[in-house]
Amino acid sequence: MRKTDVTQHSLYSYRTLEERIPDAHPLRKLRVLVDAILANMNDDFQALYSLHRS
Repeated sequence: MRKTDVTQHSLYSYRTLEERIPDAHPLRKLRVLVDAILANMNDDFQALYSLHRS
């Protein structure tokens, strides 16, 4: 089953990833791009999930 992306902020650390990654780090720009691409592919993923669930 597909679920929303839920992050467990306090599993083992007192600092979040947002606090650990500097504001100017390239991963921040990459994350924005990847999140947008995956959001645009959501209908495709939903269709694939529906095919395998039958």
